[in-house]
Amino acid sequence: MSDGITALQVLFTETYYWITIVMMFLIHVGFCTYEVGVSRRKSHLATLLKNTMVIPTVGVSFYLFGWWFYSSMVNGPGITGGLVTAHFAEPWNELMGAHMGGKPVNPNLTPADTFLWARLNGVFFGAFLLFSWTTASIVSGSIIERVKSGAFWLIAVMLGSVTWIIDAAWGWHPAGWMVQLLGYHDAYASGVVHAIAGGTCLAVLINLGPRIGKFRSDGSPRNIPPQNVWLVCIGLFLIYTGFWGFYAACNIPIYDVQPGDGVFWSATNIYLQATTLSAITFNFIMSLCGGLMAGYIVSKADAYWTFSGGLAGVIACSAGNDLYHPIQAMLIAAVIVVIIYKLHYWQEKRFKIDDAVGAVAVHGYAGFLGVVAVGFVLWGYPASPDALLGHATPWARVTPWGQFAGAIIMFWVLGFIPGYVLSWILKQFNLLRVPREVELAGLDYHVFETMVQEDQEIQTVLKEARLAPAE
Repeated sequence: MSDGITALQVLFTETYYWITIVMMFLIHVGFCTYEVGVSRRKSHLATLLKNTMVIPTVGVSFYLFGWWFYSSMVNGPGITGGLVTAHFAEPWNELMGAHMGGKPVNPNLTPADTFLWARLNGVFFGAFLLFSWTTASIVSGSIIERVKSGAFWLIAVMLGSVTWIIDAAWGWHPAGWMVQLLGYHDAYASGVVHAIAGGTCLAVLINLGPRIGKFRSDGSPRNIPPQNVWLVCIGLFLIYTGFWGFYAACNIPIYDVQPGDGVFWSATNIYLQATTLSAITFNFIMSLCGGLMAGYIVSKADAYWTFSGGLAGVIACSAGNDLYHPIQAMLIAAVIVVIIYKLHYWQEKRFKIDDAVGAVAVHGYAGFLGVVAVGFVLWGYPASPDALLGHATPWARVTPWGQFAGAIIMFWVLGFIPGYVLSWILKQFNLLRVPREVELAGLDYHVFETMVQEDQEIQTVLKEARLAPAE
């Protein structure tokens, strides 16, 4: 009976994560849609393809080395130990492909390894890969209409397959060193996904510079509104929908949280602490509502910032939405959305940062502040289930200073600094930004020029065919 129950648990978990991956794919569809809606017509195709090609570039690199980072680097740079053995995540391992869970061929694996990972490795990999695509797509929108696609793909690989997954190992793994020492709590990735992506955005934008015409001669910014607000609306609603799948993918669906008694089974958050899908549904909805209302009010009913406010509201509460009361989630979302809206326009005027979609504010600042908010609202809460994980001594608990340190690590240490270094190097070799004449003509110019030439050739052939005598 015990083996049968375990098998059902594994099969249910496999199916559960497969469904969340399908839902999360809508996030990428949404990013493609709304970025095209924001960009001007002369760069629509380049914007779409730039973000679409995140799928193969980050997908392949994540398979080759990104997935291994999550389980092997939980101890950080020698802070609590060295690298952790994670044979199941090595790209050449038999468990990184089709496997029915029988006796392993690899001598480093046990039958217990193949029983568990044969069915769960691919769906866990897929869920984390979708998180990786999300981090890269966040950067994609902010730099539209002037970045070279190749440069963006290099940045996407760095963020999606290196820096993001390392921060997940540090602060989003039940045994991560930030959880152990800082009491870091970030259940649905305010910092782990969004703050690091926002920090990378800011760094790249500094080196990339503003779009031509964004700022007047006196330095004041011009508003470049979305070119298709309907596509923007549809895209952001698709992201909302995919975000529900994102939340579900951050949970273990069924787990014995009181091992040994066989009585208390529950869903857990990413740290294996008990929560429920009911609780996170309440909080997701209320944080979305708080963000939408605040965005609508503070922007004076600007459509783009109303929709973006809803997204920022969810991001602002994601770090603690496994434990918040729904009214707390609504209020935290509303307050942070007002703050990040003001910060977006302050950084634009003060530092001449041209963030085309407000990604630094919506993802970076909202994620940073959301992580910090947890330190005060959940002060003293256990960062991990000590009894369940068998710690020799209890690990750190949630504190304001631990969360603030975690936010700094996510936004600045792993987000801004690597993003700045890579984009600066690309800039030195003239690989970061398209030439001025290409930007003026539009990134799609060469495509449309070819299409026009071919169309003219076809029209000539048709004209000659009409004039030619019938045989």
